[in-house]
Amino acid sequence: MPKKIDPELRARAVRLVLEHQQEYPSTTEAMIAVSKQLGVSRESVRRWVAQADIDAGRREGMSTQEHEEIKRLKTENRRLREDVAVLKAATTFFVGELDPRNR
Repeated sequence: MPKKIDPELRARAVRLVLEHQQEYPSTTEAMIAVSKQLGVSRESVRRWVAQADIDAGRREGMSTQEHEEIKRLKTENRRLREDVAVLKAATTFFVGELDPRNR
């Protein structure tokens, strides 16, 4: 399971890359420098910057808000399916109790 990174560290890394990318020949080199400075992997910084670009509308993809909404809906869907399964089991039980052949 991935470890939780402080949102402030993530925001700082993205801000540093965006502010200092002009000082480097490429954005990748800026990301590498920032990742070394902050002590996180460069892949993490790359993904954070990519997600920030998506959230800002500079890149195509699923925004953080959309991702969290889908996650919330999946959780709700799973809970509702469990509720339906319990109700079906209860219905089956009570139908069996009311059946005169079982008396």
